[in-house]
Amino acid sequence: MSNDAIVILREDHKEVRALFREFRRKDVTQARKGQIVAKVVELLTVHTYIENEVMYPEVRRLLPDLEDDVLESYEEHHVADVLVTELSTMQPSDERFDAKTTVLIESVTHHMDEEESDWFPKVREGLGRTQLRELGEKLLAAKERAPRSPAQPSALKKAVDAVVS
Repeated sequence: MSNDAIVILREDHKEVRALFREFRRKDVTQARKGQIVAKVVELLTVHTYIENEVMYPEVRRLLPDLEDDVLESYEEHHVADVLVTELSTMQPSDERFDAKTTVLIESVTHHMDEEESDWFPKVREGLGRTQLRELGEKLLAAKERAPRSPAQPSALKKAVDAVVS
């Protein structure tokens, strides 16, 4: 796997998109939906953590013209964090489980599409290969320490920071 920050984030997106597609299949069982959502919760908790803790602050510092994009991304992550936290306490049999998951899928898909089509090209243009590799190394290190559950203290801190900042 490449250590390029954008490649790392795109790989995360690809994994999440595959789970979203599986969740939306007509033949998926309720039990499998629960497994899919549990994995999505874990992946998004890690992904939003590494972007919020590493990618966004670094891009904000290095490419100040992208400030508005970064702030919008923080807010989109906040919405995802709320939904992920709620879903982590739910069962597939709960009345709103499918509806809440569908809203999460729509919100996160919009966010990923926007990053991939608009934001990533701007970042790639503004940063050189060396900077993107250095950022990628930081992302990989952050993945190692990232929370896997929205209930972990570092995930809760991230959610609180998004609300108060």
